[in-house]
Amino acid sequence: MTPRYVKRIVFIALLVFLLGLSLQQGFKQAWQSQYTYAFSPDAAPAAKTAASEPAKPPAVPAPEPISQPQPVALSKRVTEYHINVNLQEDPMLLTGEQDVTWTNPGKKTVSELYFHLYPNAFESDNTTFMKETGGILREDHATPNSYGYMKMLTLTTEQGESLLPRLHYVQPDDGNKDDHTLAKLKLPDPVAPGKSVTLKMSFEVKLPEVFARMGYSGDFVMAGQWFPKVAVYETAGTRGRTSEGWNVHQYHGNSEFYSDFGIYSVRIGVPENYKVAATGFQTKTSETANGRKYYQYYADDVHDFGWSASPDFVYAEDSLSTPNIPGVKIKLYLDPSQAGLQDRYMHAAKSALTKYAQWYGEYPYTTLSVVVPPAGAGGAGGMEYPTLVTGLAADQTNPGYELERTVVHEIGHQYWYGMVASNEFEEAWLDEGFTSYAEDKVMESEYGVIPNTPLEASYMTSPASLTQPSWDYKGSDQYAENVYMRGKLVLRGIEQQVGDKTMQKIMRTYFQKFKFKHPSTGDFERVVEQVTKQNWGNYFSHYVQGSQMADYAIASVSTRPIAQNGKTMYESSVLIKNNGGIGGQIPVILQFADGTVMPKVWTGEESHIQYDVVQSAPLVWAALDPQNTNVLDNKHINNFMLADVSDKTRTRWDLGTAKVIEGIIHLLGW
Repeated sequence: MTPRYVKRIVFIALLVFLLGLSLQQGFKQAWQSQYTYAFSPDAAPAAKTAASEPAKPPAVPAPEPISQPQPVALSKRVTEYHINVNLQEDPMLLTGEQDVTWTNPGKKTVSELYFHLYPNAFESDNTTFMKETGGILREDHATPNSYGYMKMLTLTTEQGESLLPRLHYVQPDDGNKDDHTLAKLKLPDPVAPGKSVTLKMSFEVKLPEVFARMGYSGDFVMAGQWFPKVAVYETAGTRGRTSEGWNVHQYHGNSEFYSDFGIYSVRIGVPENYKVAATGFQTKTSETANGRKYYQYYADDVHDFGWSASPDFVYAEDSLSTPNIPGVKIKLYLDPSQAGLQDRYMHAAKSALTKYAQWYGEYPYTTLSVVVPPAGAGGAGGMEYPTLVTGLAADQTNPGYELERTVVHEIGHQYWYGMVASNEFEEAWLDEGFTSYAEDKVMESEYGVIPNTPLEASYMTSPASLTQPSWDYKGSDQYAENVYMRGKLVLRGIEQQVGDKTMQKIMRTYFQKFKFKHPSTGDFERVVEQVTKQNWGNYFSHYVQGSQMADYAIASVSTRPIAQNGKTMYESSVLIKNNGGIGGQIPVILQFADGTVMPKVWTGEESHIQYDVVQSAPLVWAALDPQNTNVLDNKHINNFMLADVSDKTRTRWDLGTAKVIEGIIHLLGW
């Protein structure tokens, strides 16, 4: 027997031994298909290439098994869902069966569970969601068919005891008895710390015509917030809580979502001509029977599960691997009218994920799906779910950078909504503000689109606290202005003071410390102070907990001739006031008629400061922060003032003034 055969026998024996040992240690599931394979959907039909028609996407290769690493829990996995859902047509209904296991993460015994029943927001005009939105959300209007509901058909213990009579709708936020988006269940047996309870249920969802993120449009379906979802039980210390308990709220017009991490195994049944995009990855090839197709998806360490279906999807995929992305399959599910834009969608997805992983940390999932809804389904566009996002609805044949910006923004949510898992009920800025900040960074880095922060700051007409519940804002405009725009400007303001490199360290440290947790504004403030070794209490008090914007104003500028040593000199005075806010050092420019420029720097800490100078030429104007470095100043109109000089003196210096005006245009143009 040659040595190579001896080695082969020894190797096989060792492999058998290790396999047997793994089975004994309870690792059997790690060898099974749910972690071993990720499949592509069936290849999409070809699209035409005429200028007015979609271009043909490249051929999709036959599905091949992709080896996955042995699973390691990244989160506490408080919930585990096993769902079997079927899409029925005419009317558009979801019928589902669900087994959900909840593990008590706290130190106290828990005797009740809360469930979010989000589709009931569309039950009538009297729900809290519909009353607050008036049927209009994000420029999307409800139609006469935008009514839907979730009906709980059965709810039992594992032993078959019916718990449905114990389920009651609750309205902790506004007492609206017509709102059925939150339900409380008194358990027959309390759940001890660290122990679990499993419930079995069946439900029916009447899908609304697309409005507010979910529903149908023709034969397109977006299933978001579609199943009975357990609320978050926060342990002591989470988000500053002094004692553990449930964090429960109704579905509000401005609010998005908040859930615990867990495991999802979901079987989706659709008509056999439909393709399905979903959170996570397929664990086996789709099966067809009796005119229907069934997809099996799996995801772990996520806190939601979304899916979309259409017979018209044009499918494309590509792989992405970088030092911080250990192999991700990017999947596009495009409306046919957008097939010619496939390369732009793919480039945006790759660029965004690459940059976020480089700047903040590893993307730990194996898939990322981008769904582009058809024209008329705008309400389903621009939304995020774990490992799945939706782009703009396909209502333009040649969109500008909004195509890329939407994809970049929604993929940013994979970090701040997905992995950091901020509470969007109560601190929405920790997701939307952070994502908007990160979006701007990618758009500038990859597309050269520089944000116009002075203009954006000028839109801030109704600043409000960033730490208030989403429904306390006075309408969707004030909500968007603050949690998206003002939240982003708060981060830009920090960056302006500490520099790009330190700000990147702040953002990365925050992500690394709080991924797969539920942080608060206070947690972020402590990270800022830890990295910068400075106290940021006043800054956060003014701009985050408080509702201020910065307003530094030139209150008066004057100049007058004086005699000094037999010469005519000019004594000039500039009064600057702090009308609100703090923003670090403030540059000041004094421009004289002979071309002399005198720069000053004010700390901005006092209520006011006055500069008195004597020069051989009169002062023509004074400008405050001419480069708009204070990004939180939303009243630029009072940052510039001409000097008050006599007509005789003004005529004498006409030539110098004309030259200075050119400088004004250059300094203040944005």
